Amino acid sequence: MADDKVDIIRPLVEASTNSFKIEKADRLILRGLKFHGYHGVHLQEKETGQTFLVDVDAWLDLRAAGKSDDLSDTVSYTAIYRIAKEVMTGPSHDLLESTAEEISSKIMIHYDRVTAVRVKVAKPDVVVGGPIDYLGVEIFRSRDRDMSI
Repeated sequence: MADDKVDIIRPLVEASTNSFKIEKADRLILRGLKFHGYHGVHLQEKETGQTFLVDVDAWLDLRAAGKSDDLSDTVSYTAIYRIAKEVMTGPSHDLLESTAEEISSKIMIHYDRVTAVRVKVAKPDVVVGGPIDYLGVEIFRSRDRDMSI
């Protein structure tokens, strides 16, 4: 039997670890969102800013939208984009972890249909003394595990 659903993140209970297991489910995918922001611990990062790249996956049941072809049966990509933009172009954070956490929290708070999110925030232009594509963080949050309902 072919399983044609896409991945979902679910907590995997393991001794002394907080890892996640990938399961099958529907998701919205936003890749390569590019923003200029003023995040970082160094004064130069806060004064001149830099480019940040953001990826977001939002897991939710897309069957109703697939059948109805109606935007009201899903979550708009644009709405998720706006949340990421608001955080990344808004007030300065010291840590990328904090920006990712704020994006994921806002998505989960505003959209009850979203059961889990993955947020990756990257700095492509950070100076580390060698060539890189980017440095960054990636977080996974699930309504069952991380949100008080």
